[in-house]
Amino acid sequence: MSYSSTSFSRLSTPSVRPAPFRFFFRRAGAYAPLLALFFLVLLVAGLARALLVAWQLERVADTGMLPMIFLHGLRVDLILAGLAVAFPLLLVPLLAHRHCWTLWKRFTFFWAIGAICLILFMELATPTFIAQYDVRPNRLFIEYLKYPSEVISTLWTGYRLPVLLALAACAGLTAVAAAVLRPWLTTPANPSYATTLLIWPIAVLAVFMSIRSTTDHRPANPAMFALTSDALVNSLIINSTWSVAFAVYNLKHEAEADESYGEMTQADVLQTVRGAPWLADADFPSERFPTLHSQAPSQTLSRPLNLVIVLEESLGASFVGALGGKPLTPRLEALKEQGWWFENLYATGTRSVRGIEAVISGYLPSPARSVVKLSLAQDHFFTLADLLGNKGYDTGFIYGGEAHFDNMRSFFTGNGFEHIVDQTDYIDPLFTGSWGVSDEDLFNRTHAELQRLHDAGQPFLRLVFSSSNHAPFEFPDGRITLQGSEKHSVENAVSYADYALGAFIEQARASDYWGDTLFLIVADHDARVWGNELVPIKNFHIPGLILGADIEPKRIHTLASQIDLAPTLLSLMGIQSEHPMIGRDLALDAEQPGRAMMQFNDYYAWMEGDFGVTVLRQDQPPLSGAYEPGTGVTTYSEMPPAPSSVRKALAHALLPLWLYREQKYGIPAADGLR
Repeated sequence: MSYSSTSFSRLSTPSVRPAPFRFFFRRAGAYAPLLALFFLVLLVAGLARALLVAWQLERVADTGMLPMIFLHGLRVDLILAGLAVAFPLLLVPLLAHRHCWTLWKRFTFFWAIGAICLILFMELATPTFIAQYDVRPNRLFIEYLKYPSEVISTLWTGYRLPVLLALAACAGLTAVAAAVLRPWLTTPANPSYATTLLIWPIAVLAVFMSIRSTTDHRPANPAMFALTSDALVNSLIINSTWSVAFAVYNLKHEAEADESYGEMTQADVLQTVRGAPWLADADFPSERFPTLHSQAPSQTLSRPLNLVIVLEESLGASFVGALGGKPLTPRLEALKEQGWWFENLYATGTRSVRGIEAVISGYLPSPARSVVKLSLAQDHFFTLADLLGNKGYDTGFIYGGEAHFDNMRSFFTGNGFEHIVDQTDYIDPLFTGSWGVSDEDLFNRTHAELQRLHDAGQPFLRLVFSSSNHAPFEFPDGRITLQGSEKHSVENAVSYADYALGAFIEQARASDYWGDTLFLIVADHDARVWGNELVPIKNFHIPGLILGADIEPKRIHTLASQIDLAPTLLSLMGIQSEHPMIGRDLALDAEQPGRAMMQFNDYYAWMEGDFGVTVLRQDQPPLSGAYEPGTGVTTYSEMPPAPSSVRKALAHALLPLWLYREQKYGIPAADGLR
C-alpha cells in the first residue's frame, strides 16, 4: 500500500491552506512534527478549558480564581504537551536521518494524529462527565470502561445527542489536525542531521522540564493545582487527559495512596482508633486481627433474628420527602414512623462499592479503590455473611443486574455469600432495562426466597441491591404519577424506587417471616455528589431505617456513619459476636456524639458530633471547617484544625489500607488461629 502524499489528500478540508504549514515543516526539519504537536496540544487543551470556564463561569467567579485558572492551566497543558512529544523525541537520533526519513515522517504523522484525537476525545467527553460527577474525568472514567454494555446503554439512552455531537466533533477536528500536518509527509530528507543531534539534548531537557513542571523533589501532580475549595474549579485547572493518565498511574501505587495524607505509626493508629468511646472498654486479643473484639448484643433472644439489608441505589437524603412541593418518597416517609430512623446518617463514599464495603463489612473508606475490587480482599475478608454463615445462617445476595459488575460476584462468593441471584436468574421478568430487571422483579424474587427459607426453618441473611434508580432511569409504565414531561428523570426513578420498596415492605409485613426478621433500608450513596465545596458533605447524607420484628419507632439524632450499621444490626438481632468492625453499636447508646468519615476524590473528610469538619488533602495541609446540616453548607476556616481532630482523621484514613495490605481484616478460622 502506498503512503504517498496523494493518499492523504482526502484528510484535508477546504478551509485549511497547507502552504504556510509546508514552509514551517521544511524550515523546522526533523523537529517540525513534534513542535506542531506540542502547540496543537496547547491550543486544544487551552480552548477546551476556556469553553468549560465559560460554561461554569458562575462557579469559577465565586472562587475569585479566574486568571489563575488559565495561568496554572497553561502549566498543566505544558505537562501534557511534553508527555505527547516525549517518546518520539527520544527516537530522534535513531530515525531522524536520511536513511529512515520516510519512516520518521510516517511515524510522527500518525503519532501526532493519534495524540490529538485522544486529547480531543477526552475534552469532548468532559462536559457529559461533569454533568454527572461535577468534576473532570478521573479514575471513575477508567473503572467504568470495564463494563462497556452498561456504559454504552446508559450513554445511548440518557446522553445520545451529546455523545453523537462529541463523536462528530472529534472526527471533524481530527481531520482538521491531519490537514494541518499533511504537508509534513512531503518534506524533503533532513539535510542537517548533525545540527539535529546538537539540538537534541537541549530539546530533551526542555521537554523534561515541561513535564516535571517544578524544581521540588516531587514532580507536579493534580494536588498541586487544588487552589480552591471547589473540586470542580480545581479540576478545570488541569486537563482531562492528564487527569485520567494520572489516575491510571495511581492505580499502580494506590496501596500507598494513604501515605500522602501524612504519617503515623501503626501503634498510634491503633491506639487512636481503639480509643473511641464505644471501643474504649473492649479487649483486642488478636495479633493477627488487631481490631478484632467481642460484641455483646443489646438484647438476649431465644432465637436470633434473620437479617435483610435493602441497599437502595443512589437514594440520597435530599430525595426523601418533598422536592418542589411534590412528594417523591411517600412510602418511605410513612415507614419512618414505624422503625428506627437515622436523622444524621452519612455515606462513606460516592460509589456503590463504597456503600457495600461499609454496610456489609463495616470497613472504613480509603483513597484507594473499594476492597470489593481489590485482589487481596477476594477471600478471607470479613463480611456479615462470613460471620452469620458460621452461625448457621443461609446467606445470599440478590441483584437485578449482572452480579459481575464492580466485581461484586467475586467479592461476595469469596467472603461468605453462599447464593448469588442476578439478572440471568429471573424468568419472564416484568421489565428489563439497561441495568437489569426492575425493582419490582427484584423484590418479588426476594419475597419468594425469604418465604421459602422461613418455611424451612432456616435462619437467613439476604443483601438486596436495587438498580432502577440509576441513569438512564428506566422503569415500568403505569406504576407512578410522572413528574414533568420527561419520564426518564431521576425524580421519577426515585418515585418508582419508593413505590417498589413500599410494596415489598407491605408484602413482607403480611408474611410469616416478618416477626422473625430485621430489615435495614439504606442508600449506598447519593444520586449525584456535586457542589462548589471541596467535599460536598450534604450529598453524603443518606436515609437509613431499621424495622421489622419487634422494633419500636425511634429517631436516632446523633451523627452516624454507614460503618455503624452492621454492629447495630448484630446487637438488635441478639447475636453474640467477635468481629473486626470499629463501628458503633447504636442500640447500646445513641445519645453521645458521633462521627462520620467521607472519601471524595483525593480528599478525606472527618466530621464529629458538633459537625466540625477536618479535611485531609494529599500533599497539602489539612483544612478545618464547620458543616451546617440545615443549609448543607460547609464553611472553611483559615485556622488549622485542632491536632486532636487531625490525629483522629489521619488514623482512620491510614488504618483501612494497612489492614487490607497485611490481610488483617477478618475473623479467626475454624482452626482457632488468631
